[in-house]
Amino acid sequence: MPQLNPNPWFAILVFSWIIFLSIIPTKILNHITPNELTPVSAEKHKTEPWDWPW
Repeated sequence: MPQLNPNPWFAILVFSWIIFLSIIPTKILNHITPNELTPVSAEKHKTEPWDWPW
């Protein structure tokens, strides 16, 4: 039964994972995000107590 012979299929599995883990992440990480992040100021907003109407 040829499907039980692991020789060609294991090599295909290993090479496909090498391609998946080396080429594809570099292609994905090369994309630039459309909205650049702006730094948030460390200034705290002044909060006032809320007077409830009842």
